[in-house]
Amino acid sequence: MSKSTEYSESGYPIYRYNDRQNNWQPPEYGEVGWSEKIEDHVRQHLGEIDSVFHEILSDVVHIDVHVIKPTPKRNYYTLFTTGMSFKAMNTPEGAEEYEYAELMICLPPDWRFTQEDLHNPDYYWPIRWLKMLARFPHEYDTWLGWEHTMPNGDPAEPLSQQMEMTGIILLPPLEVDEEFLSLDMGDGRTVHFYAVIPLYSEEMDLKLKHGSDPLLDKFEAYGINEIVDLNRRNTCKAG
Repeated sequence: MSKSTEYSESGYPIYRYNDRQNNWQPPEYGEVGWSEKIEDHVRQHLGEIDSVFHEILSDVVHIDVHVIKPTPKRNYYTLFTTGMSFKAMNTPEGAEEYEYAELMICLPPDWRFTQEDLHNPDYYWPIRWLKMLARFPHEYDTWLGWEHTMPNGDPAEPLSQQMEMTGIILLPPLEVDEEFLSLDMGDGRTVHFYAVIPLYSEEMDLKLKHGSDPLLDKFEAYGINEIVDLNRRNTCKAG
């Protein structure tokens, strides 16, 4: 539940959440064929699914994380969720068409996925964040969408020991066909796909103070896209 309504200097609301007050809820597993439509859509546009991290114990919604291996055309791992869209999010008035979403993250081709490596937070954090973000709007009766940001704690700490970025922003992926960005489920509902992109604290501050446009301009100027680069340039620092 939100503690209070605050506003950033750019005029956008800032939501702060207490720990959940409700207990575990039986998870939604989605309507028959719903996940399959999403998987087919991803295969068509991004490539064959190599493996799936199936969720053993779920709360509210059942979230699976699917993995697409690097290919010559797309030389990076793509991870995407199914399950976030099993329930409609509580979108504000005027954003009803964005009630359904799934998330993705793109990782370097040398990312490590062995069972041993995934016990290491430095390699597991993308999966943890996909699952956490996908479940978040259903746990707190809110929503996530385009340009929403989230820090890694308060005060924000690096997402892993391998990087200095301390939060994320959700944006439509760039390295895809435009047809990938949304999926018409055939019944009036549409699933939108967002990429999870790590942010430096200074980039988060810029967005909060001045809105998304200046940050996105910097991303465009420096060629920042959805492919995670642990050592990418901080677009809000000189040099």
